[in-house]
Amino acid sequence: MAILVHLGSFALLCLLGMPVAYALGLSTLIAAFWIDIPFEAVMLKISDGTDDFALLAIPFFVLAGAIMAEGGMAARLINLAKVFVGFLRGGLAIVNVLASTLFGAISGSSVADTAAIGTVMIPQMVKNGYPRVFAVNITICGSLQPLLIPPSHNMVIYSMAAGGSISIAHLFMAGVFPGLLFGLCLIGLVLFSARKHNFPKGEVIPLRQALKIAVEAVWGLITVFIILGGILSGVFTPTESAAVACLYAFLVTMFVYRDYKWRDLHHLLHRTVKTVAMVMILIGFSVAFGYMMALMRLPAMATELFLAMTDNKYVMLMLINVLLLVLGTVMDMAPLILICTPIFLPLVVKLGIDPVHFGMILITNCGIGLITPPVGPTLFVGCAIGKVSMEQVSKELWPFYAAMLVALIIITYIPAVSLWLPSKVL
Repeated sequence: MAILVHLGSFALLCLLGMPVAYALGLSTLIAAFWIDIPFEAVMLKISDGTDDFALLAIPFFVLAGAIMAEGGMAARLINLAKVFVGFLRGGLAIVNVLASTLFGAISGSSVADTAAIGTVMIPQMVKNGYPRVFAVNITICGSLQPLLIPPSHNMVIYSMAAGGSISIAHLFMAGVFPGLLFGLCLIGLVLFSARKHNFPKGEVIPLRQALKIAVEAVWGLITVFIILGGILSGVFTPTESAAVACLYAFLVTMFVYRDYKWRDLHHLLHRTVKTVAMVMILIGFSVAFGYMMALMRLPAMATELFLAMTDNKYVMLMLINVLLLVLGTVMDMAPLILICTPIFLPLVVKLGIDPVHFGMILITNCGIGLITPPVGPTLFVGCAIGKVSMEQVSKELWPFYAAMLVALIIITYIPAVSLWLPSKVL
């Protein structure tokens, strides 16, 4: 009965329109009252949830991504991508995906990627003869790569949800190949669609201009080497690398590119603080929510229930994927990670699945949920930028879902895609 009160109150509050973070906190207090747990214990868990040094990486990564997104980096990465693939049939669509790959290694945010890349690429694609809905769809799907490619702050959240027992550095390295695989599947779809619908070709960029574009873009790409190189060399922890990357992004944006105005900087900082505040509130409440689930033995009961259905890890992974995809349609990514990790992680570990590998599976599933109605923040942003309705976009997303599901299946059933790189470099 206590579990029903806990989960039922959470579901009811969400249905009433309460923000997920507050629904998590209030349902936890309701459950604590029901089972006679002092509210002080809940408050202490909320405090403990945000009192973690590793979580400092989140504000630094968010701020670095925001600075580079609004400071001209996106446009320079798009130009760099055009040098390599812009001349192919369907080249602008491939540029869109490749630019998201490059920008994702800086921003770590799907919504930021959609806003930065979409603002530039969607009008260009429409002007060059691409269907507007197709331009929006490839933009929002390509923007899911930053969730896997480091530095993804969602991996920090997953590590924290797992009790801090999983190395953030291992998660960062594990996301490289799944992120690239995700992009390759989308590029494969673009090449097929380009031939089928006779999408236009671009022009070859002259060598002198290409070199100029590369020089301009390299300043931003150094951010990637600061983050990954610092972690791999042992010079920085992930949190320290985030702080250094943030400082470097500020210096490049304000003193090298100089596209961003000093008078607008306080607006950027205000938006970043709002974003980080929402994330930290969500983390604190979700830790208390998970604490209450642990007291009620919900993770153990879920493990027993799933194992009663099957003890085949491949079938189990399929069931978890289906469940996560369904949950992703009604819940945002961060709360889904925070709620599902303590439930499913003990189960998959018991079946011999590496926690780092499961993290890639979980994040990929949750990412697909970001562009799946009715709750799809990346989908909403893409529709707003592309000036199309969510219904128009949703009707033509099916081929993109197919490409993304191919990537998900490979990531799920071939662990080496996620685990090979960490085993070699860490």
